[in-house]
Amino acid sequence: MNNSIMNFPNRGKWGKSGYRGNCSGYVIKELLEHYYPSKAPKHFLEVFSGGGTGKDVAKELGLQNSTHLDLINGWNALTDELPKGSDFTFSHPPYWDIIKYESQRGQYSEDDLSNNMSYEDFIKKLDRVNEKIYHNLLNGGRHAFLVGDVRKNNKYYSIQKDMTWFGDLESHIIKVQHNCMSDKNSYKKSNIIFITHEHLLIFKKNSIWNVPIKYTKDFLYELKKMVNVTWKNLIQAALEHLNQATVSDIYQLLQDSEKGKNNNHIREKIRQTLNNSECFKKNEDYWELAV
Repeated sequence: MNNSIMNFPNRGKWGKSGYRGNCSGYVIKELLEHYYPSKAPKHFLEVFSGGGTGKDVAKELGLQNSTHLDLINGWNALTDELPKGSDFTFSHPPYWDIIKYESQRGQYSEDDLSNNMSYEDFIKKLDRVNEKIYHNLLNGGRHAFLVGDVRKNNKYYSIQKDMTWFGDLESHIIKVQHNCMSDKNSYKKSNIIFITHEHLLIFKKNSIWNVPIKYTKDFLYELKKMVNVTWKNLIQAALEHLNQATVSDIYQLLQDSEKGKNNNHIREKIRQTLNNSECFKKNEDYWELAV
């Protein structure tokens, strides 16, 4: 495993071939052989084991101490305790509600991460599971986490970006994804680029007591309140909003901006920017974008 972009064969001979959402057994096998080339892990733990791929790989490699947990065999990732500590854990959670695992199991569970829920609730639940996995690692152990991105209602969601990271990120591998849902939907009729990759993140536990945590926080900030925006960009936004405008129109729109509050000569600055930038053109008394 010496590349940051990997194209594993699809599925392979391990696990139930009809179980949707199975990852390739080659992923698990290569990870185990890479990190444990000469001796077996103390305890190989698989969370969201699904169709049994990891269990079959462990059996083939002769691992005597492996545990494979999933709702399908009665283990609840949100409420149940993990068994004994692990020096290597592999998890492959649902990608939100893209695949309904209730139909795979033939039974409903309110704690199924693939249930219909908001994206925010999904991320919160996934964070709970990932934190539990991290705390269960032995010091020096690793959590290999495989997840894909999602496009829903024309909006792109990057699960690995939005979730909380627990532990030190050791590797981030881009894996080619096979049999994508986007191959079969209406995206092929649009100019949207298909999702054909997954993220394989390797988190390592390097301290018994100190827990490295990283998370992304999204902001929605008004352009006029930003101090580092340029006058050119402010005027461009004003003309996109107004279509065409006089200097007075632009002044009325931008006078309460942060840059406007700190400038005693706003009209002069607007006029100077309009005349000195190739981004704008004048049509009689009105200014408009030159693109």
